[in-house]
Amino acid sequence: MPRVLIADKLESAGIDLLKAAGLEVDNQPNLHKEPKDKQIAALQSADAAICRSQPKFTAELLENPGKLRAIARAGVGVDNIDLAAATRKGIVVMNTPGGNTVSAAEHTVALLLALARRVPAADAVMKAGGWDRNKFVGTEVAGKTLGVVGLGRIGGEVARRARGLDMKIVVLDPFVTAARATELGYATAASLDELLPKVDFLTVHVPLSAETKSLIGPRELGMMKKTARVLNVARGGIIDEQALADALAAGTIAGAGIDVFSVEPIAADNPLVKAPNCVLTPHLGASTVEAQENVAVEAAQLIADYLLKGQVANAVNMAAVNPTELAEVRPFVDLARRLGLLHAQVAQGAIRRATLTYKGDLAGKKTRLLTAAFTAGLLEYRLSQGVNLVNAEVLARERGIEITESSNPKRGDFAALLHAEVETEQGTTVAAGTLFGDQYVRLVQLGPFRMEGYLDGVLLVFTHRDVPGLIGFVGTIFGDHKVNIAQMTVGRQTAGGEAIGILNLDNQPPEAALNAVKAHPHISNLTVVTLPPAGELPAWLG
Repeated sequence: MPRVLIADKLESAGIDLLKAAGLEVDNQPNLHKEPKDKQIAALQSADAAICRSQPKFTAELLENPGKLRAIARAGVGVDNIDLAAATRKGIVVMNTPGGNTVSAAEHTVALLLALARRVPAADAVMKAGGWDRNKFVGTEVAGKTLGVVGLGRIGGEVARRARGLDMKIVVLDPFVTAARATELGYATAASLDELLPKVDFLTVHVPLSAETKSLIGPRELGMMKKTARVLNVARGGIIDEQALADALAAGTIAGAGIDVFSVEPIAADNPLVKAPNCVLTPHLGASTVEAQENVAVEAAQLIADYLLKGQVANAVNMAAVNPTELAEVRPFVDLARRLGLLHAQVAQGAIRRATLTYKGDLAGKKTRLLTAAFTAGLLEYRLSQGVNLVNAEVLARERGIEITESSNPKRGDFAALLHAEVETEQGTTVAAGTLFGDQYVRLVQLGPFRMEGYLDGVLLVFTHRDVPGLIGFVGTIFGDHKVNIAQMTVGRQTAGGEAIGILNLDNQPPEAALNAVKAHPHISNLTVVTLPPAGELPAWLG
Protein backbone atom coordinates (compact mmCIF):
# COMPACT_ATOMS: atom_id res chain seq x y z
CA MET A 1 0.00 0.00 0.00
CA PRO A 2 1.59 3.34 -1.04
CA ARG A 3 2.21 5.71 1.84
CA VAL A 4 1.40 9.44 1.82
CA LEU A 5 3.04 11.82 4.28
CA ILE A 6 0.88 14.77 5.35
CA ALA A 7 3.61 17.23 6.33
CA ASP A 8 1.37 20.19 7.15
CA LYS A 9 -2.11 20.95 8.39
CA LEU A 10 -4.56 19.55 5.83
CA GLU A 11 -8.34 19.63 5.85
CA SER A 12 -9.93 16.29 6.75
CA ALA A 13 -11.65 16.02 3.34
CA GLY A 14 -8.24 15.57 1.70
CA ILE A 15 -7.13 12.96 4.20
CA ASP A 16 -10.43 11.09 3.83
CA LEU A 17 -9.99 11.01 0.03
CA LEU A 18 -6.55 9.41 0.39
CA LYS A 19 -7.82 6.77 2.79
CA ALA A 20 -10.85 6.01 0.60
CA ALA A 21 -8.47 5.45 -2.31
CA GLY A 22 -6.70 2.75 -0.28
CA LEU A 23 -3.57 4.77 0.53
CA GLU A 24 -1.80 4.68 3.87
CA VAL A 25 -1.71 8.12 5.52
CA ASP A 26 1.10 9.31 7.80
CA ASN A 27 -0.36 12.51 9.26
CA GLN A 28 2.39 14.69 10.78
CA PRO A 29 1.13 18.30 10.51
CA ASN A 30 3.89 19.65 12.76
CA LEU A 31 6.75 17.81 11.07
CA HIS A 32 8.50 21.11 10.21
CA LYS A 33 9.06 21.68 13.94
CA GLU A 34 10.88 18.35 14.36
CA PRO A 35 14.67 17.79 14.03
CA LYS A 36 15.97 17.38 10.50
CA ASP A 37 16.76 13.70 10.93
CA LYS A 38 13.13 12.98 11.80
CA GLN A 39 11.93 15.03 8.81
CA ILE A 40 14.28 13.13 6.51
CA ALA A 41 13.14 9.76 7.89
CA ALA A 42 9.47 10.67 7.38
CA LEU A 43 10.12 11.70 3.76
CA GLN A 44 12.18 8.59 3.03
CA SER A 45 9.44 6.28 4.25
CA ALA A 46 6.72 7.88 2.12
CA ASP A 47 5.89 7.38 -1.54
CA ALA A 48 4.45 10.89 -1.72
CA ALA A 49 4.03 13.96 0.47
CA ILE A 50 1.49 16.77 0.74
CA CYS A 51 2.37 20.14 2.23
CA ARG A 52 1.19 23.71 2.45
CA SER A 53 3.65 26.57 3.10
CA GLN A 54 5.15 25.58 6.47
CA PRO A 55 7.60 22.76 5.63
CA LYS A 56 10.79 23.71 3.81
CA PHE A 57 11.74 20.84 1.54
CA THR A 58 15.36 21.86 0.99
CA ALA A 59 18.06 20.15 -1.05
CA GLU A 60 19.42 18.75 2.21
CA LEU A 61 16.11 17.08 3.10
CA LEU A 62 15.75 15.69 -0.43
CA GLU A 63 19.35 14.55 -0.88
CA ASN A 64 18.46 10.94 -0.03
CA PRO A 65 14.68 10.80 -0.59
CA GLY A 66 14.24 7.06 -0.16
CA LYS A 67 11.14 5.97 -2.02
CA LEU A 68 9.62 9.46 -2.23
CA ARG A 69 8.34 10.03 -5.78
CA ALA A 70 5.96 13.00 -5.60
CA ILE A 71 5.15 16.13 -3.61
CA ALA A 72 1.85 17.99 -3.88
CA ARG A 73 1.58 21.57 -2.66
CA ALA A 74 -1.91 22.39 -1.37
CA GLY A 75 -1.78 25.89 -2.82
CA VAL A 76 -0.06 27.74 -5.66
CA GLY A 77 3.39 28.85 -4.52
CA VAL A 78 6.14 26.25 -4.38
CA ASP A 79 8.97 28.47 -3.13
CA ASN A 80 9.23 26.26 -0.01
CA ILE A 81 10.29 23.32 -2.20
CA ASP A 82 13.72 23.13 -3.84
CA LEU A 83 12.52 22.34 -7.36
CA ALA A 84 16.00 21.76 -8.78
CA ALA A 85 16.82 19.27 -6.02
CA ALA A 86 13.48 17.51 -6.45
CA THR A 87 14.01 17.26 -10.21
CA ARG A 88 17.50 15.82 -9.81
CA LYS A 89 16.07 13.14 -7.55
CA GLY A 90 13.21 12.35 -9.93
CA ILE A 91 10.50 13.71 -7.63
CA VAL A 92 7.44 15.18 -9.33
CA VAL A 93 6.24 18.42 -7.71
CA MET A 94 2.63 19.43 -8.33
CA ASN A 95 0.49 22.33 -7.12
CA THR A 96 -3.18 23.28 -6.97
CA PRO A 97 -3.57 26.61 -8.80
CA GLY A 98 -7.37 26.53 -9.04
CA GLY A 99 -8.41 25.73 -5.48
CA ASN A 100 -8.37 29.27 -4.10
CA THR A 101 -9.57 31.13 -7.20
CA VAL A 102 -13.06 32.02 -5.97
CA SER A 103 -11.87 32.98 -2.48
CA ALA A 104 -9.18 35.33 -3.82
CA ALA A 105 -11.62 36.88 -6.29
CA GLU A 106 -14.24 37.42 -3.62
CA HIS A 107 -11.69 38.99 -1.29
CA THR A 108 -10.70 41.40 -4.04
CA VAL A 109 -14.31 42.44 -4.48
CA ALA A 110 -14.70 42.74 -0.70
CA LEU A 111 -11.79 45.17 -0.54
CA LEU A 112 -13.17 47.08 -3.52
CA LEU A 113 -16.53 47.59 -1.82
CA ALA A 114 -14.96 48.31 1.56
CA LEU A 115 -12.93 51.10 -0.05
CA ALA A 116 -15.84 52.50 -2.03
CA ARG A 117 -18.08 52.76 1.04
CA ARG A 118 -15.32 53.40 3.64
CA VAL A 119 -16.59 50.53 5.77
CA PRO A 120 -13.50 49.86 7.98
CA ALA A 121 -13.06 53.51 8.98
CA ALA A 122 -16.76 53.92 9.73
CA ASP A 123 -16.73 50.74 11.80
CA ALA A 124 -13.76 51.96 13.85
CA VAL A 125 -15.43 55.32 14.59
CA MET A 126 -18.68 53.64 15.60
CA LYS A 127 -16.91 51.30 18.00
CA ALA A 128 -15.11 54.28 19.52
CA GLY A 129 -18.48 55.83 20.32
CA GLY A 130 -18.71 58.17 17.35
CA TRP A 131 -21.47 58.85 14.82
CA ASP A 132 -20.47 60.92 11.82
CA ARG A 133 -22.36 60.08 8.65
CA ASN A 134 -21.04 63.06 6.70
CA LYS A 135 -17.44 61.98 7.22
CA PHE A 136 -17.99 58.66 5.48
CA VAL A 137 -19.75 59.52 2.26
CA GLY A 138 -18.74 56.83 -0.22
CA THR A 139 -19.02 56.24 -3.94
CA GLU A 140 -21.07 53.81 -5.99
CA VAL A 141 -19.18 51.24 -8.04
CA ALA A 142 -21.94 50.86 -10.65
CA GLY A 143 -20.87 52.58 -13.84
CA LYS A 144 -17.28 52.93 -12.66
CA THR A 145 -14.34 51.50 -14.62
CA LEU A 146 -12.30 48.64 -13.21
CA GLY A 147 -8.87 48.07 -14.71
CA VAL A 148 -7.76 44.43 -14.47
CA VAL A 149 -4.05 43.75 -15.00
CA GLY A 150 -3.84 40.02 -15.72
CA LEU A 151 -6.97 38.14 -16.78
CA GLY A 152 -5.97 34.68 -15.55
CA ARG A 153 -8.03 32.49 -13.26
CA ILE A 154 -8.40 35.01 -10.43
CA GLY A 155 -8.40 38.15 -12.56
CA GLY A 156 -11.07 36.59 -14.76
CA GLU A 157 -13.28 35.81 -11.77
CA VAL A 158 -12.84 39.33 -10.38
CA ALA A 159 -13.85 40.82 -13.74
CA ARG A 160 -16.89 38.56 -13.97
CA ARG A 161 -18.09 39.58 -10.52
CA ALA A 162 -17.44 43.26 -11.20
CA ARG A 163 -19.60 43.01 -14.32
CA GLY A 164 -22.36 41.80 -12.01
CA LEU A 165 -21.94 45.06 -10.10
CA ASP A 166 -22.49 46.97 -13.36
CA MET A 167 -18.86 48.03 -13.59
CA LYS A 168 -17.07 48.64 -16.89
CA ILE A 169 -14.06 46.38 -17.37
CA VAL A 170 -10.80 47.28 -19.14
CA VAL A 171 -8.24 44.48 -19.38
CA LEU A 172 -4.46 44.60 -19.77
CA ASP A 173 -3.21 41.11 -20.58
CA PRO A 174 -0.84 40.09 -23.41
CA PHE A 175 -2.73 36.81 -23.88
CA VAL A 176 -6.19 38.32 -24.29
CA THR A 177 -7.02 39.44 -27.81
CA ALA A 178 -9.44 42.26 -28.49
CA ALA A 179 -11.84 39.74 -30.05
CA ARG A 180 -11.81 37.57 -26.92
CA ALA A 181 -12.29 40.61 -24.67
CA THR A 182 -15.22 41.80 -26.78
CA GLU A 183 -16.75 38.36 -26.51
CA LEU A 184 -16.55 38.69 -22.72
CA GLY A 185 -17.92 42.22 -22.77
CA TYR A 186 -14.62 43.89 -21.82
CA ALA A 187 -12.48 46.59 -23.37
CA THR A 188 -8.71 46.22 -23.67
CA ALA A 189 -5.69 48.44 -23.16
CA ALA A 190 -2.35 47.94 -24.87
CA SER A 191 -0.24 49.33 -22.02
CA LEU A 192 -0.36 50.66 -18.48
CA ASP A 193 0.02 54.16 -19.88
CA GLU A 194 -3.22 53.67 -21.79
CA LEU A 195 -5.03 51.89 -18.95
CA LEU A 196 -4.25 53.91 -15.84
CA PRO A 197 -5.80 57.29 -16.72
CA LYS A 198 -9.11 55.57 -17.54
CA VAL A 199 -9.78 53.57 -14.38
CA ASP A 200 -11.64 54.31 -11.18
CA PHE A 201 -10.41 51.10 -9.58
CA LEU A 202 -7.29 49.09 -10.45
CA THR A 203 -6.66 45.47 -9.48
CA VAL A 204 -3.48 43.52 -10.26
CA HIS A 205 -3.41 39.75 -10.81
CA VAL A 206 0.05 38.95 -12.15
CA PRO A 207 2.98 36.94 -10.77
CA LEU A 208 5.79 38.70 -8.95
CA SER A 209 8.85 38.73 -11.19
CA ALA A 210 11.67 41.05 -12.12
CA GLU A 211 9.32 42.58 -14.71
CA THR A 212 6.35 43.07 -12.37
CA LYS A 213 8.21 44.15 -9.22
CA SER A 214 7.07 47.73 -8.52
CA LEU A 215 4.92 47.52 -11.65
CA ILE A 216 2.82 50.26 -10.06
CA GLY A 217 5.23 52.88 -8.78
CA PRO A 218 5.35 56.68 -8.38
CA ARG A 219 5.09 57.33 -12.11
CA GLU A 220 2.12 55.00 -12.60
CA LEU A 221 0.25 56.25 -9.53
CA GLY A 222 0.74 59.79 -10.81
CA MET A 223 -1.05 58.88 -14.04
CA MET A 224 -4.23 57.83 -12.24
CA LYS A 225 -7.26 59.92 -11.32
CA LYS A 226 -7.19 61.47 -7.85
CA THR A 227 -10.45 59.61 -7.21
CA ALA A 228 -8.98 56.23 -8.20
CA ARG A 229 -8.38 53.31 -5.83
CA VAL A 230 -5.92 50.42 -6.18
CA LEU A 231 -6.16 46.78 -5.05
CA ASN A 232 -3.56 44.03 -4.61
CA VAL A 233 -4.60 40.50 -3.67
CA ALA A 234 -1.88 38.94 -5.87
CA ARG A 235 1.71 39.25 -4.63
CA GLY A 236 3.44 41.74 -2.37
CA GLY A 237 5.85 44.02 -4.20
CA ILE A 238 3.83 44.44 -7.41
CA ILE A 239 2.73 47.81 -6.06
CA ASP A 240 5.54 49.93 -4.61
CA GLU A 241 4.47 50.27 -0.97
CA GLN A 242 6.36 53.49 -0.22
CA ALA A 243 5.11 55.12 -3.42
CA LEU A 244 1.56 54.06 -2.59
CA ALA A 245 1.77 55.43 0.96
CA ASP A 246 3.14 58.72 -0.39
CA ALA A 247 0.35 58.96 -2.97
CA LEU A 248 -2.31 58.30 -0.34
CA ALA A 249 -0.82 60.90 2.02
CA ALA A 250 -0.62 63.47 -0.78
CA GLY A 251 -4.13 62.73 -2.04
CA THR A 252 -2.79 61.68 -5.46
CA ILE A 253 -5.16 58.71 -5.28
CA ALA A 254 -8.21 58.14 -3.14
CA GLY A 255 -7.60 54.76 -1.52
CA ALA A 256 -6.01 51.33 -1.52
CA GLY A 257 -6.94 47.80 -0.48
CA ILE A 258 -3.89 45.61 0.11
CA ASP A 259 -3.83 41.94 1.15
CA VAL A 260 -0.22 41.04 0.31
CA PHE A 261 3.06 42.68 1.26
CA SER A 262 6.71 42.69 0.23
CA VAL A 263 7.64 41.34 3.68
CA GLU A 264 5.23 39.13 5.61
CA PRO A 265 4.20 39.26 8.38
CA ILE A 266 3.97 42.99 7.82
CA ALA A 267 6.49 45.06 9.78
CA ALA A 268 5.35 47.82 12.13
CA ASP A 269 7.33 50.36 10.08
CA ASN A 270 5.69 49.41 6.79
CA PRO A 271 4.60 52.77 5.33
CA LEU A 272 1.09 51.47 4.58
CA VAL A 273 0.30 50.86 8.25
CA LYS A 274 -0.23 54.57 8.87
CA ALA A 275 -1.33 55.57 5.38
CA PRO A 276 -4.77 57.21 5.13
CA ASN A 277 -7.68 55.56 3.28
CA CYS A 278 -5.86 52.24 3.17
CA VAL A 279 -7.56 48.95 4.03
CA LEU A 280 -5.09 46.21 5.00
CA THR A 281 -5.71 42.50 5.52
CA PRO A 282 -3.12 39.85 6.50
CA HIS A 283 -2.92 37.79 3.29
CA LEU A 284 -6.47 36.47 3.52
CA GLY A 285 -7.08 35.88 -0.19
CA ALA A 286 -7.22 32.11 0.21
CA SER A 287 -8.35 32.07 3.83
CA THR A 288 -11.82 30.61 3.56
CA VAL A 289 -13.15 27.27 4.71
CA GLU A 290 -13.99 26.41 1.12
CA ALA A 291 -10.58 27.33 -0.31
CA GLN A 292 -8.72 25.35 2.34
CA GLU A 293 -10.90 22.32 1.63
CA ASN A 294 -10.61 22.76 -2.14
CA VAL A 295 -6.81 22.77 -2.18
CA ALA A 296 -6.69 19.85 0.27
CA VAL A 297 -8.98 17.73 -1.92
CA GLU A 298 -7.19 18.78 -5.11
CA ALA A 299 -3.76 17.95 -3.68
CA ALA A 300 -4.98 14.61 -2.39
CA GLN A 301 -6.50 13.78 -5.78
CA LEU A 302 -3.24 14.67 -7.53
CA ILE A 303 -1.33 12.27 -5.29
CA ALA A 304 -3.91 9.50 -5.57
CA ASP A 305 -3.94 9.76 -9.37
CA TYR A 306 -0.16 9.74 -9.51
CA LEU A 307 0.39 6.79 -7.17
CA LEU A 308 -2.50 4.63 -8.38
CA LYS A 309 -2.77 5.55 -12.08
CA GLY A 310 0.60 7.07 -12.95
CA GLN A 311 -1.08 10.31 -14.03
CA VAL A 312 0.75 13.64 -13.71
CA ALA A 313 -1.17 16.93 -13.57
CA ASN A 314 -0.15 20.47 -12.57
CA ALA A 315 3.52 19.46 -12.52
CA VAL A 316 5.76 22.47 -11.90
CA ASN A 317 9.20 20.92 -12.23
CA MET A 318 9.40 18.12 -14.72
CA ALA A 319 7.86 16.49 -17.72
CA ALA A 320 6.31 13.07 -18.14
CA VAL A 321 8.45 12.20 -21.14
CA ASN A 322 10.84 9.42 -22.03
CA PRO A 323 14.28 10.35 -20.56
CA THR A 324 16.04 8.87 -23.60
CA GLU A 325 14.01 11.06 -25.96
CA LEU A 326 14.68 14.12 -23.84
CA ALA A 327 18.43 13.49 -23.69
CA GLU A 328 18.59 13.28 -27.49
CA VAL A 329 17.19 16.79 -28.00
CA ARG A 330 18.13 18.48 -24.71
CA PRO A 331 20.24 21.32 -26.25
CA PHE A 332 17.48 22.06 -28.77
CA VAL A 333 14.89 22.06 -25.98
CA ASP A 334 16.91 24.83 -24.35
CA LEU A 335 17.05 26.68 -27.69
CA ALA A 336 13.30 26.33 -28.22
CA ARG A 337 12.47 27.66 -24.76
CA ARG A 338 14.79 30.66 -25.19
CA LEU A 339 13.20 31.49 -28.54
CA GLY A 340 9.81 31.38 -26.79
CA LEU A 341 11.03 33.72 -24.06
CA LEU A 342 12.42 36.08 -26.70
CA HIS A 343 9.15 36.15 -28.63
CA ALA A 344 7.18 36.81 -25.43
CA GLN A 345 9.18 40.00 -24.88
CA VAL A 346 9.51 41.38 -28.41
CA ALA A 347 6.04 40.55 -29.80
CA GLN A 348 3.56 43.43 -29.65
CA GLY A 349 -0.06 42.77 -28.67
CA ALA A 350 -1.99 39.70 -27.58
CA ILE A 351 -0.62 36.47 -29.06
CA ARG A 352 -2.94 34.59 -31.41
CA ARG A 353 -0.80 31.78 -32.81
CA ALA A 354 2.72 30.46 -33.15
CA THR A 355 4.02 28.47 -36.10
CA LEU A 356 7.20 26.43 -35.71
CA THR A 357 9.16 24.99 -38.61
CA TYR A 358 11.88 22.42 -38.01
CA LYS A 359 14.46 22.37 -40.79
CA GLY A 360 17.34 20.08 -41.69
CA ASP A 361 18.44 17.57 -39.07
CA LEU A 362 15.81 18.86 -36.61
CA ALA A 363 13.05 17.50 -38.84
CA GLY A 364 13.90 13.99 -37.73
CA LYS A 365 13.96 14.74 -33.99
CA LYS A 366 11.18 14.46 -31.39
CA THR A 367 9.76 17.83 -32.32
CA ARG A 368 6.78 17.57 -29.96
CA LEU A 369 9.22 18.15 -27.08
CA LEU A 370 10.67 21.19 -28.82
CA THR A 371 7.21 22.61 -29.52
CA ALA A 372 6.27 22.15 -25.86
CA ALA A 373 9.52 23.83 -24.76
CA PHE A 374 8.96 26.81 -27.09
CA THR A 375 5.39 27.16 -25.79
CA ALA A 376 6.62 26.97 -22.19
CA GLY A 377 9.02 29.85 -22.87
CA LEU A 378 6.31 31.84 -24.64
CA LEU A 379 4.00 31.54 -21.62
CA GLU A 380 6.23 31.39 -18.56
CA TYR A 381 7.29 35.02 -18.89
CA ARG A 382 3.72 36.13 -18.12
CA LEU A 383 2.13 33.35 -16.06
CA SER A 384 2.33 32.85 -12.31
CA GLN A 385 1.79 29.10 -12.38
CA GLY A 386 4.58 26.72 -13.30
CA VAL A 387 4.81 26.13 -17.05
CA ASN A 388 6.70 23.10 -18.36
CA LEU A 389 6.70 20.46 -21.08
CA VAL A 390 3.64 18.76 -19.59
CA ASN A 391 1.21 21.65 -19.37
CA ALA A 392 2.49 24.29 -21.81
CA GLU A 393 0.31 23.45 -24.80
CA VAL A 394 -2.79 22.97 -22.61
CA LEU A 395 -2.25 26.40 -21.05
CA ALA A 396 -1.81 27.91 -24.53
CA ARG A 397 -5.10 26.40 -25.74
CA GLU A 398 -6.88 27.71 -22.65
CA ARG A 399 -5.77 31.20 -23.67
CA GLY A 400 -6.83 30.80 -27.27
CA ILE A 401 -3.26 30.55 -28.62
CA GLU A 402 -2.91 28.17 -31.56
CA ILE A 403 0.39 26.28 -31.78
CA THR A 404 1.29 24.51 -35.04
CA GLU A 405 4.43 22.85 -36.32
CA SER A 406 5.85 21.54 -39.60
CA SER A 407 9.09 19.88 -40.68
CA ASN A 408 11.34 20.21 -43.71
CA PRO A 409 14.33 17.82 -43.83
CA LYS A 410 16.10 19.88 -46.50
CA ARG A 411 19.14 21.68 -45.11
CA GLY A 412 19.62 25.37 -45.72
CA ASP A 413 22.39 27.59 -44.35
CA PHE A 414 22.45 25.50 -41.17
CA ALA A 415 22.43 21.77 -40.51
CA ALA A 416 19.52 22.22 -38.12
CA LEU A 417 17.27 25.27 -37.74
CA LEU A 418 14.26 26.14 -35.60
CA HIS A 419 12.15 28.87 -37.25
CA ALA A 420 9.44 30.41 -35.04
CA GLU A 421 6.76 32.81 -36.26
CA VAL A 422 4.41 34.44 -33.73
CA GLU A 423 1.27 36.27 -34.81
CA THR A 424 -0.35 38.89 -32.59
CA GLU A 425 -3.10 41.45 -33.08
CA GLN A 426 -0.49 43.96 -34.18
CA GLY A 427 1.57 41.88 -36.57
CA THR A 428 3.94 38.96 -36.97
CA THR A 429 7.38 38.44 -35.47
CA VAL A 430 9.92 35.94 -36.78
CA ALA A 431 12.93 34.51 -34.96
CA ALA A 432 15.15 31.55 -35.80
CA GLY A 433 17.89 29.80 -33.91
CA THR A 434 20.36 26.99 -34.14
CA LEU A 435 23.22 25.35 -32.25
CA PHE A 436 26.89 25.95 -32.94
CA GLY A 437 29.01 22.94 -32.10
CA ASP A 438 26.03 20.99 -30.77
CA GLN A 439 25.83 23.08 -27.59
CA TYR A 440 26.11 26.83 -28.19
CA VAL A 441 22.67 28.41 -28.59
CA ARG A 442 22.56 31.14 -31.23
CA LEU A 443 19.97 33.51 -32.69
CA VAL A 444 20.41 33.68 -36.46
CA GLN A 445 17.34 35.66 -37.52
CA LEU A 446 15.07 38.27 -35.94
CA GLY A 447 12.45 39.82 -38.17
CA PRO A 448 13.83 40.05 -41.72
CA PHE A 449 17.39 40.45 -40.45
CA ARG A 450 20.09 37.77 -40.40
CA MET A 451 22.72 37.80 -37.67
CA GLU A 452 24.61 35.69 -35.15
CA GLY A 453 23.46 36.61 -31.66
CA TYR A 454 23.69 35.18 -28.16
CA LEU A 455 20.44 34.08 -26.49
CA ASP A 456 21.37 34.68 -22.87
CA GLY A 457 21.34 37.39 -20.24
CA VAL A 458 20.14 40.97 -20.78
CA LEU A 459 19.63 41.90 -24.44
CA LEU A 460 19.00 45.34 -25.85
CA VAL A 461 17.22 44.90 -29.19
CA PHE A 462 16.87 48.03 -31.30
CA THR A 463 15.86 48.69 -34.89
CA HIS A 464 17.43 51.65 -36.61
CA ARG A 465 18.57 53.15 -39.88
CA ASP A 466 22.03 52.00 -40.91
CA VAL A 467 23.94 55.28 -40.55
CA PRO A 468 27.55 55.97 -39.51
CA GLY A 469 28.20 56.65 -35.82
CA LEU A 470 25.00 55.21 -34.43
CA ILE A 471 26.58 52.16 -32.75
CA GLY A 472 29.23 54.39 -31.23
CA PHE A 473 26.48 56.70 -29.97
CA VAL A 474 24.79 53.82 -28.16
CA GLY A 475 28.07 52.53 -26.74
CA THR A 476 28.98 55.95 -25.39
CA ILE A 477 25.65 56.31 -23.59
CA PHE A 478 25.98 52.94 -21.91
CA GLY A 479 29.57 53.71 -20.99
CA ASP A 480 28.44 56.94 -19.33
CA HIS A 481 25.89 54.93 -17.30
CA LYS A 482 28.38 52.21 -16.30
CA VAL A 483 26.66 49.50 -18.36
CA ASN A 484 29.15 47.13 -19.97
CA ILE A 485 28.45 45.66 -23.40
CA ALA A 486 29.54 42.01 -23.44
CA GLN A 487 28.59 41.13 -27.02
CA MET A 488 27.15 42.91 -30.00
CA THR A 489 25.63 41.78 -33.27
CA VAL A 490 24.01 43.73 -36.09
CA GLY A 491 21.98 42.74 -39.09
CA ARG A 492 20.86 44.63 -42.18
CA GLN A 493 19.41 43.93 -45.59
CA THR A 494 20.91 46.84 -47.53
CA ALA A 495 23.53 49.46 -46.71
CA GLY A 496 21.89 52.60 -45.38
CA GLY A 497 18.53 50.88 -44.96
CA GLU A 498 16.70 49.46 -41.95
CA ALA A 499 18.91 47.45 -39.59
CA ILE A 500 18.82 45.77 -36.21
CA GLY A 501 21.28 45.79 -33.34
CA ILE A 502 21.43 43.37 -30.42
CA LEU A 503 23.64 44.14 -27.43
CA ASN A 504 24.31 41.64 -24.65
CA LEU A 505 24.66 43.71 -21.48
CA ASP A 506 26.24 42.73 -18.17
CA ASN A 507 23.40 44.32 -16.21
CA GLN A 508 19.98 45.92 -16.64
CA PRO A 509 20.35 49.41 -18.16
CA PRO A 510 18.86 52.30 -16.16
CA GLU A 511 15.84 54.13 -17.52
CA ALA A 512 17.91 57.24 -18.14
CA ALA A 513 20.22 55.32 -20.48
CA LEU A 514 17.31 53.84 -22.40
CA ASN A 515 15.67 57.24 -22.78
CA ALA A 516 18.92 58.69 -24.10
CA VAL A 517 19.24 55.90 -26.68
CA LYS A 518 15.60 56.29 -27.74
CA ALA A 519 16.22 59.99 -28.39
CA HIS A 520 18.43 59.24 -31.41
CA PRO A 521 16.45 60.24 -34.51
CA HIS A 522 17.45 57.10 -36.44
CA ILE A 523 16.43 54.57 -33.73
CA SER A 524 12.84 53.50 -34.39
CA ASN A 525 12.24 50.87 -31.68
CA LEU A 526 13.96 49.60 -28.56
CA THR A 527 13.22 46.60 -26.32
CA VAL A 528 15.06 45.14 -23.32
CA VAL A 529 14.85 41.34 -23.25
CA THR A 530 15.82 39.28 -20.22
CA LEU A 531 16.86 35.67 -20.82
CA PRO A 532 18.43 33.06 -18.51
CA PRO A 533 22.22 33.08 -18.19
CA ALA A 534 24.11 30.86 -20.62
CA GLY A 535 23.81 27.22 -19.64
CA GLU A 536 21.05 27.77 -17.09
CA LEU A 537 18.24 25.27 -17.59
CA PRO A 538 14.70 25.33 -16.13
CA ALA A 539 14.01 23.02 -13.19
CA TRP A 540 11.91 20.74 -15.38
CA LEU A 541 14.85 20.22 -17.76
CA GLY A 542 17.81 20.31 -15.37
